[in-house]
Amino acid sequence: MTFKTVIQPSGHNFPIEAHETILEAALKHGYTLPYSCRDGVCGTCKGKVVTGQVDYGKYQESTLSEAEKAAGMALFCCAKPLSNLAIECREVNALKDIPVKTIPCRVQKMERPAPDVMVLSLKLPANERLQFLAGQYIDILLKDEKPRSFSLANAPHDDEFLELHIRNITGGAFTHYVFEVMKERDILRFRGPLGTFFLREDSDKPIIFVASGTGFAPIKAIIEHALYIGVKRPMHFYWGGRKLADLYMLDKAEQWEDSGIKFTPVLSEALPEDAWQGRTGFVHQAVLDDYRDLSPYEVYTCGAPVVVEAAHRDFTAQRGLPNEAFFSDAFTFHPKSERRGLRSQD
Repeated sequence: MTFKTVIQPSGHNFPIEAHETILEAALKHGYTLPYSCRDGVCGTCKGKVVTGQVDYGKYQESTLSEAEKAAGMALFCCAKPLSNLAIECREVNALKDIPVKTIPCRVQKMERPAPDVMVLSLKLPANERLQFLAGQYIDILLKDEKPRSFSLANAPHDDEFLELHIRNITGGAFTHYVFEVMKERDILRFRGPLGTFFLREDSDKPIIFVASGTGFAPIKAIIEHALYIGVKRPMHFYWGGRKLADLYMLDKAEQWEDSGIKFTPVLSEALPEDAWQGRTGFVHQAVLDDYRDLSPYEVYTCGAPVVVEAAHRDFTAQRGLPNEAFFSDAFTFHPKSERRGLRSQD
């Protein structure tokens, strides 16, 4: 059965099949709604169902509360129509003219900046180029398995190679392949670019970046892009890990301070051999400690869902950050037997 969905306030409308999620149908018909994990975890796609009924689908309960559902909110990456719909959300117009492609690539270089982190440099065919916005991700396509999603760690101006940061996940089939089997010159296929995590260049607000672990990858791309185009907005980057080795490109982050970007590394479980003298605790708490009022800021957060969720909850509820000024990308990991989402990295 086919229904009709109207986007407010733009008035754009598109047909939607009963088996499609709102996000799937919108993207298919050329309307980009905010999204990231496509798995009901990160909350980026949350919006209001103004009229009509939906099947909310499967999602992480902490991401969509019963009170929010009662107020008409839904996760558009999970919700499917039960009637004609009117939804309220902002559209992302910057992606309109960027095509999503499926492209082969060659593994040009493999480097380990930490024991459990691999940096892959991927080379495209000579006649191909990937147009993307700094912060977006690609899906690595695997035969007979769900895609694995990885953020692009390089900025668009530096696109001789596509750079991925991959953490070795215990029990992860793909990461086992990357760390134990993959070799340089292997061929992969990917689809992209995807996601709505990128710098809003039309804003003049100061920026706070928050990353945990390999959530550093898209933040790196955004910061390098901002420096390249000469963004003058104040920027403060917080990078959290458990131990010092988790901050696997610490020197690079420290170099950005020479360009005026404030940098605060934070460790939650520093080892004795780390001899750590810096900030400790949870990375989002360090932001709370430093900023009493976030209402004038934009925040870009990437990494583990627990970090993204805590940052969104506390920054908006305790520090006055407007919901529309919080941009996020949450990395999700599912055991192979339970994998159902598309933003999986294992």
